[in-house]
Amino acid sequence: MQRSMKVVQKALSLALLVPAMAYAAAVTPPNVPRPPSVPGIDAPQLAPLGDYKVGFRSFALVHKAQPDFAAADLRTRVIPLHDRKLLIDLWYPARPKNGAPVKTYRSSLFGEPPRTPVAFTVPGLAVADAAAAGGGYPLVIVSHGYSNSPAMMTWLTENLASKGYVVAAIHHDDPNPYVVSAEARAVPNYTRPVDIAFVAAELRRSLVGLIDPSRVALIGYSQGGYGVLTAGGASLDPDGPNVGLVAGGYLKRIARGGPDEASVKVPGVKAIVAMAPAGGQPRSAWGSEGLRDITAPLLLIHGSSDLTVDYKTGSLALFEGVTHAERYLLTFKQAGHEIGINPPPPEMKGTLWDQDWFADPVWRPDRVNAINLHFITAFLAMTLKGDAKARTWLDVPVENSDDGVWNAPTGTPWASYSPGSTGVTLWKGFQRRHAAALGLRHAGAAK
Repeated sequence: MQRSMKVVQKALSLALLVPAMAYAAAVTPPNVPRPPSVPGIDAPQLAPLGDYKVGFRSFALVHKAQPDFAAADLRTRVIPLHDRKLLIDLWYPARPKNGAPVKTYRSSLFGEPPRTPVAFTVPGLAVADAAAAGGGYPLVIVSHGYSNSPAMMTWLTENLASKGYVVAAIHHDDPNPYVVSAEARAVPNYTRPVDIAFVAAELRRSLVGLIDPSRVALIGYSQGGYGVLTAGGASLDPDGPNVGLVAGGYLKRIARGGPDEASVKVPGVKAIVAMAPAGGQPRSAWGSEGLRDITAPLLLIHGSSDLTVDYKTGSLALFEGVTHAERYLLTFKQAGHEIGINPPPPEMKGTLWDQDWFADPVWRPDRVNAINLHFITAFLAMTLKGDAKARTWLDVPVENSDDGVWNAPTGTPWASYSPGSTGVTLWKGFQRRHAAALGLRHAGAAK
């Protein structure tokens, strides 16, 4: 339901309160589906929920006078303007009333052609319209994958809110890629960075008190990864592979040197996380020159066997090309593209097409989510909260996790986390035999 930003601001601007009590370990009663934001017992050290309970609100923002590509005149090629409505899902530290019902998320995905979309539900732990617990939190903006929805990324959004972040996920309303032309499929190359920059500006103005507008991070998965890299500083190549596909020359307008280039940038970004980011195949959307424009710290996450977004021309090339920023590259060996999504809901297990939206054929989805949460938590604590200790979980002693060793003293409980101290090369915060098939590279910004 659409709400004016004044109403949202009023509802969220509350007096400072002490942090809520931490969630109990048994946050989910028996026989009740566990929310994806609650990691399992084999999760690394920083993955579990934080000390805050979580609230949820949904509202709409309207971006005036935007190109309506779907209504373009096929004869004259004229593209009319319309007001683009963007639904925003917002998670935040909260103090819900006792016994308040928790959120169940509902969405749908395009079925295997010619099937109709398939609806699904995801259990949550957030409480709708709960009162906010204090203010001044960092803002994290999340951009989902092509034709996905925020309901597919609650493993991340609820978890980060429990750790003291306000998390805003955008419903980008992408076209159906299976029934439209190549020109129509290319439209999100324009709308993604435009949406992200617009939402960031609006929330910085409207959520005063709840957020600290000077501490903003961008997180994107797949097409959303392309979006946050572009909005976070990477300038688009005016001769890039998709420039000519977007009707009306709009993509060229926001490319490097274009008249609207500044309109798709989020100033003062403190951190960027891009999971399996699009934009590197078949030829980089930014080029080497455009990648050097990123200066914010960057965490890249990718599966080495991704058949949707190529690993080598994707995150590996980005890691090597973003030379003006400190950056990390976390690699899931043999993982495919589904590394930024919740485990498959029951409704999506009826056909292989539906399940493949969510589940990697090699890696357990909940395991991937937990590892991602561990490193994203450390990365945001370091970049948005100034936590110097957080770097100790990121600067691993060996690049290949399988090479790590921890000769734990006799009597050490089996589920103990590696301390990462002198003489220990098993990645800090991982349990024995559970830092496997991973790689983590680090590079500093060029002077």
